[in-house]
Amino acid sequence: MTTAPGIDPSVPPSGPGCADCEAGDGWWLHLRRCAECGHVGCCDSSPSQHASGHAAETGHPIVRSFEPGEAWYWNYVTESYVEDGPELSPPMSHPDDQTVPGPADRVPPDWASRLN
Repeated sequence: MTTAPGIDPSVPPSGPGCADCEAGDGWWLHLRRCAECGHVGCCDSSPSQHASGHAAETGHPIVRSFEPGEAWYWNYVTESYVEDGPELSPPMSHPDDQTVPGPADRVPPDWASRLN
């Protein structure tokens, strides 16, 4: 059941990392979870910016941070943070032992110079 347009708390995340980077050989800095369908994508500082690309392609406007200890939401339509939102289906973040940036075996040595 959707509690607000663009948010469905019943949908679990698509996985522990960026679904699009995992489908290829990409890597990410931070992760964002679509609040509507659970798609996990990489943030706009990451080289591929899959989370905002997913929002643009699907019209799903809201993401939640998928980083440990972060619970904020971002609305791509209003370009604003939302500090309080509903609890989504677990897990709430990628595993604590997952590297940032990640995944470790695909992060280039000059990763910091490749950020947006």
